[in-house]
Amino acid sequence: MALGGALQKRMEELAKRQPMIEKRLAEIAEGATLRAVEEAVKKTPPNTYGDGEIRGVHSITGELAEHWAADSQTAPVRSGGQLITTLANDKQYASYVNDGHDVDKHFVPGLYVDDAGALSYDPERDVGLIVGTKTKYVPGLYMKEAGVEKYKEVTEKELGKLAKEMFR
Repeated sequence: MALGGALQKRMEELAKRQPMIEKRLAEIAEGATLRAVEEAVKKTPPNTYGDGEIRGVHSITGELAEHWAADSQTAPVRSGGQLITTLANDKQYASYVNDGHDVDKHFVPGLYVDDAGALSYDPERDVGLIVGTKTKYVPGLYMKEAGVEKYKEVTEKELGKLAKEMFR
């Protein structure tokens, strides 16, 4: 068989596999986005330091972490020749936690030091503290970036598997 004939035959085989390839690409995109959401949630307060100490007093409700799943678009949407998913968190303060921010001295209603000496928050209590007197800058946690890196890691691994499946 001539080189042109073998190449033509291979192209026909791949054309037959096209629907399966497109389905697998959508599965890979969705799976990678789900893993990206998981990674972003893992890095989002409230979570713990290595020693088990909880960080994220001001976000103790877990609402910021919950919004990664609620606001992200994990099911791929086809646009032109692309499959599009979105890692998102629409909470107003998400970018400040992600990127870091300066801290100005300000009053936080509901924030108090409890009997055990721990910082606590209860918006229903008639208490509050002035914060930002010692800390001038809060570093970012780069939750989004961790999610994007996880997405890249998963897609690279899965696309490698897909290539082996298609070209064996």
